[in-house]
Amino acid sequence: MKRILASALVGLAPVIALAQSYSPNQGVSGLFNFAGAILNRAVPFIISLAVVFFIYNVFMYVIKENEDDKTKAKNQMIWGIVGIFVMVSIWGLVAILQSTFGTSGVTGNIGNQLPQI
Repeated sequence: MKRILASALVGLAPVIALAQSYSPNQGVSGLFNFAGAILNRAVPFIISLAVVFFIYNVFMYVIKENEDDKTKAKNQMIWGIVGIFVMVSIWGLVAILQSTFGTSGVTGNIGNQLPQI
């Protein structure tokens, strides 16, 4: 458990360092830019974790001799492929929508476009 926690902290170190880039005086647009920057870094990290999960289950399928363990590893491989497909498909769909509507994500100053109350 300590190894997993240490690995997660090391993997999230760039995101933690990115927290310095937001200050509350930037308003809502700064918050959106900050959230977009975190998501831009988190999505490839999560996809890479899903690929590692899939490869781990491939090795478990090859190594195990018991049929029940092989079936469990095979089911987890299938769900790993489904998860990777869904993540990459949504990521691609967002990119297609951004290019279709001519946006580049949540970058830039959008403070002037928000309604004033």
